[in-house]
Amino acid sequence: METKETFDIQEYMTKGVERVVADAIKATLKNPKESAFMVKFAAASKIASEKRKKAKEAGEHRPPFLIASITSSCNLHCAGCYSRCNHATVDAEPVKQLTSEEWLGIFDEADDLGVSFILLAGGEPMIRRDIIEAAGEKTNILFPIFTNGTFMDERYFNLLDKSRNLIPIMSIEGEKKVTDARRGEGIYDKLISNMDELHKRGLIFGASITVTTQNIEEVTSDSFLQKLSDRGCKAVIFVEFVPVTEDSKELAPDEKEREYLKNEIDRLRKEHPEMVYISFPGDEKSSGGCVAAGRGFFHINSHGGAEPCPFSPYSDINVRDTSLQDAMNSRLFRKLRDGGYLLEDHPGGCTLYERREDVERIMAESN
Repeated sequence: METKETFDIQEYMTKGVERVVADAIKATLKNPKESAFMVKFAAASKIASEKRKKAKEAGEHRPPFLIASITSSCNLHCAGCYSRCNHATVDAEPVKQLTSEEWLGIFDEADDLGVSFILLAGGEPMIRRDIIEAAGEKTNILFPIFTNGTFMDERYFNLLDKSRNLIPIMSIEGEKKVTDARRGEGIYDKLISNMDELHKRGLIFGASITVTTQNIEEVTSDSFLQKLSDRGCKAVIFVEFVPVTEDSKELAPDEKEREYLKNEIDRLRKEHPEMVYISFPGDEKSSGGCVAAGRGFFHINSHGGAEPCPFSPYSDINVRDTSLQDAMNSRLFRKLRDGGYLLEDHPGGCTLYERREDVERIMAESN
């Protein structure tokens, strides 16, 4: 029981879901097919919210979000990638990863529990077309696909047209120079080509931007964001860079830069409502702390391990061996929630990364 909270976390997360859905409906009003889907999803999201509310009344907190890393493979080697630094993404052939049938079982249970959003990540999730096709059948859940965009092809465009609950969120670092510097030569042009094709087909998509000390002004500029909007982008997710190695700390925004980012996002939400703006972990500030470890979401790695979040790759339970409901209430998650580890302010982009020694101690105690 989270006695240290001075507000209702369930209410906060539910309102957050409602805001994102309402903004998405507003952003797609000029696209009848997309808007019709979003209205239908809003109804499903309301039912999911009622499920979570009833569970809460019975003494159980259920998060509205999951992050699912459906593969450990990726074709790129982006500078400072947290997943490669944590060895969650590797070049070796994946071994004993969850099958598409196992992931579909997780999606089914998530639907039953009232989960509204499952973020598909990796590695590069579009490598696992079988899982993404299975996700497309679960229309009560919205699946943002965090992708580098390099596997987008005619078959994927057709799938996205058929399954409107699949929303590609393409990673971009700003303009061509900074994007190619971090992700590889030619990546920016491929992303722009994808955006133009998606826009031509009337398909909704978003952009994910890793905010660093080097690109913070460029990626919040009206000129850059207007280019995305003109190409049909409907959501921008700003993710603060998390330094998982000592030599990358200089890329992490400091307190002054995080305040700048917050103010810019507040401005963008007022002046440019045609796009949805989400900030991580910036939007957590109003929640009184980190929403990982099942407080607002948790992470399932490609082998089924339930982790607090992708930046905190520790697991004491596997969804292969237990239910999703039991996984979200694992000993590790309960210790992190009840011990107040998620509620403190922190200097970096991730509370649990800053407190990794505490997480490792809790893990050692359970062994």
